[in-house]
Amino acid sequence: MGGFDAARLDRIAVWMQSYVDQRRFAGCAVLLAQGGQEVYYHQTGLRDLAAGTPWQRDTVARIYSMTKPVTSLALMTLAEEGLFHLDAPVSDFLPAFSDMTCLVEGATSADQVEPCASPTLHQLLTHTSGLSYAFNPGPLGALMAQHKIEFRAGQPGLAAMCDDLARLPLAFRPGTRWEYSVGIDVIGRVIEVVTGQTLEDVLVERIFDPLGMDDTRFSVPASARDRFAACYTPLAEGGFTVGKADKGADPLRLIDTADKSPFLAATLLSGGGGLVGTIDDYLKFTEMLRTGGAGIIGPKTLDFMMRNHLPGEIASMGPQSFAEQPMEGMGFGIGGAVLLNPGRARSPGSVGDFSWGGMASTFFWVDPVFDLSAIFFTQLVPSSAYPARPQLKALVHGALT
Repeated sequence: MGGFDAARLDRIAVWMQSYVDQRRFAGCAVLLAQGGQEVYYHQTGLRDLAAGTPWQRDTVARIYSMTKPVTSLALMTLAEEGLFHLDAPVSDFLPAFSDMTCLVEGATSADQVEPCASPTLHQLLTHTSGLSYAFNPGPLGALMAQHKIEFRAGQPGLAAMCDDLARLPLAFRPGTRWEYSVGIDVIGRVIEVVTGQTLEDVLVERIFDPLGMDDTRFSVPASARDRFAACYTPLAEGGFTVGKADKGADPLRLIDTADKSPFLAATLLSGGGGLVGTIDDYLKFTEMLRTGGAGIIGPKTLDFMMRNHLPGEIASMGPQSFAEQPMEGMGFGIGGAVLLNPGRARSPGSVGDFSWGGMASTFFWVDPVFDLSAIFFTQLVPSSAYPARPQLKALVHGALT
């Protein structure tokens, strides 16, 4: 398995401090565990610049798309009970998705459509459904932005948002391409329909309570409000963009305060991006992944989730979109990316690494070869602002002996 060189691990703190000193991140934390034992933890900077409060280990942060593996796992616990098969069309659960259309190949406007099948649960889970995001290029992204289909904490409820989404065409025929999407938000609604419970109740009952993830919820727990971090952007605009957006004058411009955030009382439960939590809570989740399910899910189901479900690497499926990971050398499983070839991904790693990140620059990976869980927390939107993720992977791999 190999261990770590302590002197080389110390480079991580220097790197983190440089990000804080250069006003790239207000504050951040790194947590590494190997074989179930903590091998490194460091925090630096502030969770709230205006209040001057330090980033601490129990700081509650928005994990955005690191919600996706959690929601995906919840769906797989239901699949394990024989309640449905992953090839079932989503219209079996959400009838609004019954009569779908998709943009024709090369469409330049949203009215150039043809009829198509309803996406399957598997296609929703693997971002091959034809759904998109409002920040993605192309006619569908623009249409989603126009109709404010964003699955954010402060929006009206999940059921209504899914119905609104179902009225739009898909970006492509399901299964033919890969595009980062709100598919796992729709999966969250499927979970509600199958169980008759709210998505949060399902996650609490099946994942958070069994693992002791007490600070991880869609709304900041009352007991954790004084530990909630503020969120920043270096961009002149709102920050929820991933293109070549204009940098603002202030590299740490406040976009979501700790005391007035929609995450204090979420009105929409976003299974694709709505959770808040602590770094230690998320370690409990990654350790469950690393060790084979911790009794929450069967080890064979977990193995199935953490392998590549695409015909090849993501890049081979023609994505036009942003994703929280490189496209080359990476496959995609159920709820996260799978490293196929570190050379193609241009970042050190082990074949089989399972990982994903969030819009506010959070990141995790589980390395099956070195028996490692690695988690990075900060609060800067968008995650494409700086190359922190490959830099951290290089630092961690450089310290392995």
